[in-house]
Amino acid sequence: QVRLPSVFLSPIRTDIVHFVHTNMAKNKRQPYAVSEKAGHQHSAASWGTGRAVSRIPRVSGSGTMRSGQGAFGNMCRKGRMFAPTKTWRKWHRKINTNQRRFAVASALAASAVTPLVLARGHKIEKVPELPLVVNPSTEKIKKTKTALALLEALDADADVDKVKESRTLRAGKGKYRNRRYTQRRGPLVVYSSHDDAEGLKRSFRNIAGVELCCVDSL
Repeated sequence: QVRLPSVFLSPIRTDIVHFVHTNMAKNKRQPYAVSEKAGHQHSAASWGTGRAVSRIPRVSGSGTMRSGQGAFGNMCRKGRMFAPTKTWRKWHRKINTNQRRFAVASALAASAVTPLVLARGHKIEKVPELPLVVNPSTEKIKKTKTALALLEALDADADVDKVKESRTLRAGKGKYRNRRYTQRRGPLVVYSSHDDAEGLKRSFRNIAGVELCCVDSL
């Protein structure tokens, strides 16, 4: 028997967790923008009034379909976009340290509430309890075969199987940006110390969906 740490009794504030998660995700973005020249690489000028056409700039010259066509404006074919994007946009967000800490504590507390974890889609119907504490000797595991046997003994293998079956091709352009597949999350293994954890990390790293974290880094 282990006494439940007080962090698992923290208030569950989904609004704070959502806010912190959303804003922290913004800190990994890379700046993007359209070319400054895009849509303005024409010699074009307005025809002015009196010719029964709009005053939009028109491509100069003759002898080609493009001559006389509207240019530059965002409503024109081959024109620039409205308010072209700039790289100096405010990409990153600062988040209060207390809010970050509250979000971590709140998320940990939610992970100990079985109905919430089930609602998240995890297959934990046969797991004895949450959070599940096991013997410290398991930190000496060095083989993936042993790690799989441990998960099976704890009835956590159903969640790993769910992750394997969920692996699908990503919709969108991420496919050819080294984010080809998406899959669900699996069990989180929390170990006590960074020392001598290398074998444990190696044994679990090739199991789909399983993530590891030192208790000091939570």
